[in-house]
Amino acid sequence: MIFNREMETLPREDMEALQLKRLQQSVRHVYENVPFYREKFAEEGLTPEDIQSLDDLKKLPFTVKKDLRNNYPFGLFAVDQSKVVRLHASSGTSGKPTVVGYTRNDIDNWAEIVARAIAAAGGKPGEVLHNAYGYGLFTGGLGLHYGSEKLGMATVPVSGGNTERQIMLIEDFKPTVICGTPSYILNIVETMEKMGKNPQESSLKYGIFGAEPWSMEMRHELENRLGIKAVDIYGLSEVIGPGVAIECAEAQDGLHIQEDHFLVEVIDPETLENVPDGVEGELVFTSLTKEAMPVIRYRTGDVASITHEPCVCGRTTVRMSRVKGRIDDMLIIRGINVFPSEIENVLLQIEELEPHYQLVLTRKGPLDDVQLNVEIDRDVFYALGGDLNHDKIKTIARDIKRQLKNQCFIAIEVNILAPGAIPRSEGKAVRIIDKRKAASV
Repeated sequence: MIFNREMETLPREDMEALQLKRLQQSVRHVYENVPFYREKFAEEGLTPEDIQSLDDLKKLPFTVKKDLRNNYPFGLFAVDQSKVVRLHASSGTSGKPTVVGYTRNDIDNWAEIVARAIAAAGGKPGEVLHNAYGYGLFTGGLGLHYGSEKLGMATVPVSGGNTERQIMLIEDFKPTVICGTPSYILNIVETMEKMGKNPQESSLKYGIFGAEPWSMEMRHELENRLGIKAVDIYGLSEVIGPGVAIECAEAQDGLHIQEDHFLVEVIDPETLENVPDGVEGELVFTSLTKEAMPVIRYRTGDVASITHEPCVCGRTTVRMSRVKGRIDDMLIIRGINVFPSEIENVLLQIEELEPHYQLVLTRKGPLDDVQLNVEIDRDVFYALGGDLNHDKIKTIARDIKRQLKNQCFIAIEVNILAPGAIPRSEGKAVRIIDKRKAASV
């Protein structure tokens, strides 16, 4: 039996009534148990009694990642530590990590949320799910794991890396669903092909990919080479982890938000005002059921839009667009704003290229400089005798520059490399190499 979709098909008025009830409970919970929020509410002259409608959400203060770091490690917890059964944390590459906690009820809710997500993506009880997300402090691996088991799927906790062994397990265990970052799944596909195997002949039918922005062209690349239907999953540890939203396999057109657990807004990051449906802005989430560490109006930094339009799958939940990128990942190239995913969308339409790229940021005097590194297609490379100075290579470089100029409105230096020159990812792809600080030292 497919996982119960009752909450995903509630009439709008019923969903909003449930959201208001849970919002009031969540606001009271943090007000009574988290000094940080009590002080923030006091600064605004607010008490929980002031939240009488969903429109009153706008009265509440925002939470940002800096607040999590400033209260490291457990300052935002809303329950006694004896009730916390799990801790997750970010990588902490730019200082202290952001830490999140879960009660037993939080873990159970999270498992149900992800089970719904996997079912929406095509997963079915009794089948096998191959989980190539990393396990550990990163929420991806364990989040998908518990949800898969909740749905009743046999879960292969392979994690990332050891790619040839992953391929053996796919052949032997015959999973129908594979989960991972799109860049690492592409790595698996390429390794299959190098081993003389046809990825389209595997048992895989569905892919659940996320944890990094990826373009529609990357979706087509993965679907065509693996012979699957690929859907986008969204989540972040500060809110709960993966499963906050997912595309349905029927439409693959916007990610259904689990609205009974998360209240979503889209704001203009400059004015901090809400924007209408269909307008891109910064995603903001408020916890409705989290016990250990609820967040109020958490600014994610992710750029997307939302819609209330009905979906062909029958779900009535609000859908968000695929994340275009993060506000702090946006590049300004000679006055033009562009996200790496927009560049990726152009590159993957050029048949002479492999689907890998990196943007290298350097500084020349007072100005930032950007170089785009791409790989030439393996067959083209050998047909040209392995000569990267061939006139054909120069023609391809000019074509890339022209298309980026036409579609992204940017002028950028293009460097074409040999196949395999760009390091492959076993987790999140490294798309931007920032050498500006080193250059200024």
